[in-house]
Amino acid sequence: MAERLTPGTTAPEFTLPDAAGNSVSLSDFRGRKTIVYFYPAASTPGCTKQACDFRDSLASLQAAGYQVVGISPDPVKSLAAFAEAESLTFPLLSDEDHAVAEAYGAWGEKKNYGKTYMGLIRSTVVVDPAGHIQLAQYNVRATGHVAKLRRDLKLDS
Repeated sequence: MAERLTPGTTAPEFTLPDAAGNSVSLSDFRGRKTIVYFYPAASTPGCTKQACDFRDSLASLQAAGYQVVGISPDPVKSLAAFAEAESLTFPLLSDEDHAVAEAYGAWGEKKNYGKTYMGLIRSTVVVDPAGHIQLAQYNVRATGHVAKLRRDLKLDS
């Protein structure tokens, strides 16, 4: 299991295809605060709820200087369908070999209905403009996570 990231450390660089097949790198967001969230599977109930929460909060997050990027092990085609179905306007990136999730500590042992397996751990990492970890949250809940993140970032007054 990969090490979890801690505030102050350098965020692992990545380049992944987005829903349109274009390459997107963490360095593309340098100079801006970036919320990188990892979710298990596009178009599933929890992941849809979380993505729609980010979509609905996107304008206020951007007004506070934050960009949002979602990463899952889904293929590009699934991300494109998910983005279109849910009107998602932030980048969704495909990490099919889960190498980026591993680098971010978002891939590991999970338990479900008494079975243990390796999978994506719903996680959110906030990267500061210089490319360092500002905040790293693991095993987050899909429902209510964006509201909690906003509180943790002190964006709600």
